Amino acid sequence: METIWLYQFRLIVIGDSTVGKSCLIRRFTEGRFAQVSDPTVGVDFFSRLVEIEPGKRIKLQIWDTAGQERFRSITRAYYRNSVGGLLLFDITNRRSFQNVHNWLEEAQSHVQPHNIVFLLVGHKCDLEAQRQVTQQEAEKMAGVYGMRYVETSARESINVEKAFVDLTRDIFELVRSGDIKIQDGWEGVKSGFVPNTVHSSEEVTKGSRQCFC
Repeated sequence: METIWLYQFRLIVIGDSTVGKSCLIRRFTEGRFAQVSDPTVGVDFFSRLVEIEPGKRIKLQIWDTAGQERFRSITRAYYRNSVGGLLLFDITNRRSFQNVHNWLEEAQSHVQPHNIVFLLVGHKCDLEAQRQVTQQEAEKMAGVYGMRYVETSARESINVEKAFVDLTRDIFELVRSGDIKIQDGWEGVKSGFVPNTVHSSEEVTKGSRQCFC
């Protein structure tokens, strides 16, 4: 039987080149770590279902973006149709942390009139001996921008699930409260179709229910 999902959320993963975006996504979607990963050219697409509450599944469309400047014109086009984002830096590369502000500024200039719910991710936390960014300063930056902060390792599978699921839950609560609404022409959030189930007005905006199974 085909799996049913309540909502589809489109997420974008951004950050400097070599911070480990593709490795993190593949660990989450495929359950494996690639020792060698070719640089992303433009944008790659992944998907996975997560169950955030018993019987409530969310389909995640995850867009893996290239960090190199020459691909920015391609990746910018994906900001506007995303509802959530993971902003990665490498804890062993201080410059990638310093560039977080630039990534946020770029995203915010291209998402209007929508907003993206961001999660700040300090990646490669298994390389503690090479750390150049403390957890305290990363948490402070996240607080300034109103984001959660989590440290992950794709290699050791540390907090990978937590990062994606926490972000998904935050978005789900905003959809349920009505702070984020399903809108025609916007790909950030889509409603699924659950047979023989009547959605409450809190969960699905009237008139926006469609089948994307």
